Amino acid sequence: MSDTVLVTGAAGFIGSHLVDDLLEMGFDVLALDDLSGGYQDNVNPAATFIEGSTTDHDYINQLFEQYRPKYVYHLAAYAAEGLSHFIRRFNYTNNLISSVNLLNAAVNFGAEHYVFTSSIAVYGSAPPPMTEDMTPQPEDPYGIAKYAVEQDLKLAWEMFKLPYTIFRPHNVYGERQNVADRYRNAIGIFMNQIMQNKPLTVFGDGEQSRGFTYIKDITPVLAQAPVNPDARNQIFNLGADTAVSINQLIDAVGNVMGTTPEKRYLPARHEVVHAYAIHQKVRDAFDLPADSETSLADGLAKMWPWVQEHGARKTPKFGDIEVPKNLPGIWLED
Repeated sequence: MSDTVLVTGAAGFIGSHLVDDLLEMGFDVLALDDLSGGYQDNVNPAATFIEGSTTDHDYINQLFEQYRPKYVYHLAAYAAEGLSHFIRRFNYTNNLISSVNLLNAAVNFGAEHYVFTSSIAVYGSAPPPMTEDMTPQPEDPYGIAKYAVEQDLKLAWEMFKLPYTIFRPHNVYGERQNVADRYRNAIGIFMNQIMQNKPLTVFGDGEQSRGFTYIKDITPVLAQAPVNPDARNQIFNLGADTAVSINQLIDAVGNVMGTTPEKRYLPARHEVVHAYAIHQKVRDAFDLPADSETSLADGLAKMWPWVQEHGARKTPKFGDIEVPKNLPGIWLED
């Protein structure tokens, strides 16, 4: 078995930071991405970049046969929770079937560990703070797909002895986030709107709350999972303890950008109102200090110069809505 590790979604936001961490650990990194939401410029040139899709099972099998990756880090996904109601087939193809393609290949070609980024979306409207011992009750197709993969990984361990680690990160932000995505990542959306002198679009009253997580607080943990015995066959919440409302977030973003943005309140959409978690389990397993969380103010101060340098980006509309009924009107605007 080689010391090559595979990262899917490697040109994306979280994936590209994970590639950096794995290279620092001394691995040869195979960086796979279809560039549908990421940018090749994000990928460290020390990695081997390959453009391809995890939805193509024949291609995935060929890739595993050629490179025989020791560990699989599966981050590739289309993580627009709210939009997933309207693109169900696309959602399940990209977030469930692609995960199974990689799981089959990992078993057949002898991978030694499968790291999967699930989501806090699996909890649905469970009363926060969410803990790993809660029974997931996802409320959107995105969360359903993630939970299905979690269940399948447990079965793959029982049947084939493929070790796994599942992480449930949430609301991650920072440098390299795709601010051109109009359907996900509130901080990127708000910064992009401010740079274009547009009002900030807020669904509902803005009092829904989330724990916003700085990118470099989580990717070193993801990287270390296969070499940490305490992470074997475990599920971890991963992210920030401190929850803030969307209105508070807007104030924080405006402060770091030196402006008081105009707000445009829209009808509430179907979404979980309050979602934040407890992270004691991951702190214990990875020996993380209690004060390791980057504050929202500090994280935004790191993210904003990168966004400012790269400038505002046009936000393309999703090209193949499957169920237009009840689609929020803001997502149809140019």
